[in-house]
Amino acid sequence: MINQPKIIVLDDDPTGSQTVHSCLLLMQWDEETLRLGLQDDAPIFFVLTNTRALTPDKAAAVIREVCHNLKAAIALENVSDFLIVSRSDSTLRGHYPIETDVIAEELGPFDAHFLTPAFFEGGRVTRDSVHYLKVNGVDTPVHETEFARDSVFGYSTGYLPDYVEEKTQGRIKSEQVERFLLAEIRQGVRDRLLNLHDNQCGVVDAETQEDMNRFAQDVLAAASQGKRFLFRSAASLLTALANLPPQAIAPEDMAQYVRDGKPGAVIVGSHVQKTTEQLQNLLQQPGVVGVEVDVARLLDRSSDPRSALLAEVSAKAADIHNSGKTPVVYTSRQELTFDDVQTRLDFGEAVSGLLMDILKHLPPDIGFLISKGGITSNDTLSTGLALRTARLLGQVLPGVSMVRTPADHPQFPDLPVVLFPGNVGDATGLATVYQRLSS
Repeated sequence: MINQPKIIVLDDDPTGSQTVHSCLLLMQWDEETLRLGLQDDAPIFFVLTNTRALTPDKAAAVIREVCHNLKAAIALENVSDFLIVSRSDSTLRGHYPIETDVIAEELGPFDAHFLTPAFFEGGRVTRDSVHYLKVNGVDTPVHETEFARDSVFGYSTGYLPDYVEEKTQGRIKSEQVERFLLAEIRQGVRDRLLNLHDNQCGVVDAETQEDMNRFAQDVLAAASQGKRFLFRSAASLLTALANLPPQAIAPEDMAQYVRDGKPGAVIVGSHVQKTTEQLQNLLQQPGVVGVEVDVARLLDRSSDPRSALLAEVSAKAADIHNSGKTPVVYTSRQELTFDDVQTRLDFGEAVSGLLMDILKHLPPDIGFLISKGGITSNDTLSTGLALRTARLLGQVLPGVSMVRTPADHPQFPDLPVVLFPGNVGDATGLATVYQRLSS
């Protein structure tokens, strides 16, 4: 019997827990809070670093701080058996190799680090070392999708060895990358894993959860023989490593968690095309009323647009709630252009800050909260609700998690909060979650 190591996930936005349940999400990473994660009965816990929303330098500093405190917490708790996962986006956006480099410096040495971006609930698979995304039912190489054109994390190839060479600026050459192909994964790769050393880079194929489960079994077996591995991964590997039973309450029955059967509130920050489609569907549902936040007004230097927007939107949301309906607060959909990446990031922070102030002004008796978008969801937990930890209840839709605030929360005790990633679900996904919680 192979021991179950503690799986420690440094999540670069708060949606990486989208395939597991019953574990802790930590919004802070001081030693004491990290010890809560290490002490928890669940085999896995998440540290929500939100580094995908930060500049490269800030992201590196946060990961270094987390690792430094984690090292101390692991020593105090005398944990010898653990695996570190740098959880990232299944469409290859994020600070690679910055995050894995810092983790290796602080918590290494590692024998290998693996890129495992497959995320089956979201239609993301890897075949022949090419990462694919289902677009309208068709497997599309990820570099041919909108995500490859991301203004901060763009890339030119979905062939993972070439992606590694591109992102490491040639430090790791494409031909140096170890490719773990489907046929090998299904036969078993334990012996290959045992021969890796010196933080070799590997990329891993997977078309089904069974493929990932098989790879994880071999990883755990090799780790039990002393091999040390690091992962840059989407969510499906976490399912395999944690090996959890089914969640307590089925996704379609999650309305049981809604407070007093009351209408909820929805906050939509993400502006990827999929979110906009889902928003349009949601706004056609009975019982919802849309409240648009015209974020372009924040660029007006001549007045105080932020205070005016906050007052207007909060008043509208309260009126909608008092009429027995669910306010859907969403940012205006037009994509604004900026002179440089830093200005864009700063504006994103200003928009998110405004959304979080709107959240704090929501009526205290809402029945549930749906947060749409990765960065929006992270800020909802850490800033809007000011949580230190939250317990993950499970998924309300494949790839869409629900957490609950603590019973002693000063404003929203025991509030079920849905964390809905920007690029997950079909066109009706957001409407389906709303229907499930409003039933």
